[in-house]
Amino acid sequence: MIIIMGVSGCGKTTVGKALSRKTNIPFFDADDFHPQKNIEKMKHNIPLNDYDRKPWLDSLADNMVTWEKEGGSILACSALKESYRKILGSKLKQIHWVYLYAPFEVIQSRLEDRPEHYMKSDLLRSQFETLEPPEYGLHLSTEETLEDIVKHIITYFSLK
Repeated sequence: MIIIMGVSGCGKTTVGKALSRKTNIPFFDADDFHPQKNIEKMKHNIPLNDYDRKPWLDSLADNMVTWEKEGGSILACSALKESYRKILGSKLKQIHWVYLYAPFEVIQSRLEDRPEHYMKSDLLRSQFETLEPPEYGLHLSTEETLEDIVKHIITYFSLK
């Protein structure tokens, strides 16, 4: 199980899909599992709180067990706080964590280029304020090329 984490707009989905194509490991985006009420809050520029996130994270943890039984997966998930990562990892013995990061201004410009996405750049500040970078896993700057990021992940975790 590989979780690619970081703030919205850091490239989790782009990296996850590219890694999936290279490794043939199925990819899932945690955003696709948000309940509608969370999506509505974000559409209206209301940051999610821990109460909003808990059922979503519990559901993802359950899905990860299923995906692991089916041979593993790659999940793009913000996982901003250590407490969120503990919930995600509560039912599996091993998770490979990839933390993608870039400066606020870089991420903000990316979000402004995604008008169709429900996560707007106005909420980015709250994500950076919530973020607790992990002290483990692979940390990669998304200012590197996509090809280099994928190569680093494959090499670091000895994926084929």
